[in-house]
Amino acid sequence: MSAYVISDVKFLDQDLIERYRPLASASIEKYGGRYIVRGGDAECVEGTRDPDRRLIVVEFPDMARAREWYASPEYAQALNIRNAGALERTLVFVEGV
Repeated sequence: MSAYVISDVKFLDQDLIERYRPLASASIEKYGGRYIVRGGDAECVEGTRDPDRRLIVVEFPDMARAREWYASPEYAQALNIRNAGALERTLVFVEGV
């Protein structure tokens, strides 16, 4: 069953983001993930949302593979850049139906 990694992201440092993106993308691809949503225009129809935040959704073949990606040495490089102040986010893993 597919699993989804959903990020609600606020970019903080554009220079660091430019270093983070290729590392994150390559690691996602290596672990069988693919972007479903990557920061496109979002329309909030209920509740409130910070318009400076972006939604990113990545599909993985299953939850085990999503967890493997998140704990991978390849993604650790991207996490180091995130932790240096590239972005802040809420990250959720959810199983598909």
